[in-house]
Amino acid sequence: MGRWVLAATILASSMAFIDGTVVNVALPFLQTDLNATAIGIQWVVEAYSLFLAALLLVGGSLGDLYGRRRIFNIGVVIFVVASALCGFAANIEQLIVARALQGIGGALLVPGSLALISSSFDEDKRGKAIGTWSGFSAMTTAIGPVLGGWLVENISWRAAFFLNLPLALAVLLISMWKVPESRDQNHRGHLDWLGAALATIGLGGVVYGLIESPRVGFSNWMVLLSLIGGFISLALFVINEARTKNPMVPLDLFRSRDFSGTNLLTLFLYAALSGMMFFFTLNLIQIQGYSATAAGASLLPFVVIMFTLSRWSGGLLERFGARVPLTIGPIVAGVGLALFTLPSVNPNYWTSFFPAVVVLGLGMAITVAPLTTTVMSSVGEEQAGVASGINNAVSRTAGLLAIAVFGVMMLHGFSETLARRMNEIQLDERVKHAVYEQRVKLAGVELPPDVDPVTREQLKGAVADSFVFGFRIVMWISAALALASAASAWLLIGKSRPAKPKQQRN
Repeated sequence: MGRWVLAATILASSMAFIDGTVVNVALPFLQTDLNATAIGIQWVVEAYSLFLAALLLVGGSLGDLYGRRRIFNIGVVIFVVASALCGFAANIEQLIVARALQGIGGALLVPGSLALISSSFDEDKRGKAIGTWSGFSAMTTAIGPVLGGWLVENISWRAAFFLNLPLALAVLLISMWKVPESRDQNHRGHLDWLGAALATIGLGGVVYGLIESPRVGFSNWMVLLSLIGGFISLALFVINEARTKNPMVPLDLFRSRDFSGTNLLTLFLYAALSGMMFFFTLNLIQIQGYSATAAGASLLPFVVIMFTLSRWSGGLLERFGARVPLTIGPIVAGVGLALFTLPSVNPNYWTSFFPAVVVLGLGMAITVAPLTTTVMSSVGEEQAGVASGINNAVSRTAGLLAIAVFGVMMLHGFSETLARRMNEIQLDERVKHAVYEQRVKLAGVELPPDVDPVTREQLKGAVADSFVFGFRIVMWISAALALASAASAWLLIGKSRPAKPKQQRN
């Protein structure tokens, strides 16, 4: 039975993990195919992340209450239907709606995977089972961008979404016949639907305002209303969580300095990582001329380092306690992010991006295993599942907000540099206006067809230089966020080695 449970959860999680990485590789192609702006492709990523982050904890609670296998299967069905809708999308708006539906399915599917493993294995075998699931998850994370890049390059970006259909069918067959049902018999009370709604509206409002502001300006009434409404909803969310009997996010957990410190670290560090991942792929494909497959493979050293060093980094806790690795790791990651600012246009990968990828991977490898252990050890055993879920939601929220904020910074830097570079070129005002009006497409700007070859090359160079300038701004901010995460670990996380949850409870 255990092998079937692992097979179902690994395949299901692979769908979510592959889609999370493949989409970045597909963005430049679907931008061209669907004639989308940079704001549009931001929403392709953000629509999924928004509902996944906001509903992740509710998805876990639904499984405890109504049956983990049932909710898991519902999540798989929603996810695969949404994947088919993504593949058939005729325009960017349809794709964004389908991605939002994927996020809802993911919010039921992702927590259900670990919950099924935990309920299907006894305590002696559970750690090995979770380790197996984690190992295969890392492998799919590594293979996903390469496989997706090949599909995008040789078939279509739509094939990356249709890939989920046979995987989902296999998951549902295994789950229906081989995976036992389970639920939390001690679960009492209602689900925090109000908290989930406030979190979704709050995050959605803030993200909408930030993403749309470069196009219409912060003075636009829709942007202002969205931002104000979003912040008010998030404030009401905190008030609700403090007063409700069954909160989605128990605020008393944050009385633990270790728990607060690890989540603040997660917010800063994963915001930095998500911003880098989003714009790095666009840089490689649209500016550096990489194929989709090569762009997907460019981050393989990062994944290999993380996978290879995870066991070693877990042992750092026993030798040094939590504070040291959780301070040093983000600092090393920050150095890696800063190295991404050095390459310009058409550099050699091995002497430019490769060192940055390796240093970033080393920093994350030092951080991730101690971070996970410290989160789980910072609360009592009976709250370890909730603590892990909150930390997962924080990491998703970090990526959601980062792409929105970095999009504003990126477009601002790109627009200013593009205007300056075009002023340096002897251009007809009509051509200059036509190019600048498309600045919301970033590197996807389409040059007027009647421009002579020399001017065309100059304009291509101006667009490339402008994108690289904006990308460097994003990388410097990401490096600063990584250092802020190191500071939060040094100031908030204790020096002692984290105790096991059982010991902490007794």
